[in-house]
Amino acid sequence: MRLEGSCHCGAVRFSVDSPHPYPYQRCYCSICRKTAGGGGYAINLGGRAETLEVQGEESKGIYRAVIDGEQSPGERHFCRHCASALWVHDPRWPELVHPFASAIDSDLPIPPERVHLLLDSKAGWVEVEARENDKCFAEYPEESLAEWHRRLGLETP
Repeated sequence: MRLEGSCHCGAVRFSVDSPHPYPYQRCYCSICRKTAGGGGYAINLGGRAETLEVQGEESKGIYRAVIDGEQSPGERHFCRHCASALWVHDPRWPELVHPFASAIDSDLPIPPERVHLLLDSKAGWVEVEARENDKCFAEYPEESLAEWHRRLGLETP
């Protein structure tokens, strides 16, 4: 599925092919919570890095979080003008890019179930709205984003 996305002010626009477009995984870690700012969690999708096309590259910034005293290799791309979170790329997995669902302008499919992860990091004011089929994890689930889509037969070409 081809995803089209942008920041709030429109200075950065991007598109990427995504075989894993279901916004099912809600991350409650402090990095997602503080940099994406929505509901105490952020949702990433899966995309093919080689298909990423960006307009407004000069308006884009990169933030690398410090985790346990060390700078993460993961790059959180954002708009320098309006601070919208756009996508995450980690050079350890160069073939992948993870756009934030909040930056996607295309219609996204509704997931049949959701995964709530890193709940040990969530803020005390956040109420987890888990539904009957949802799965909750104190840390990371063993099932990857790609494996979740495959298990449910939801991968797109």
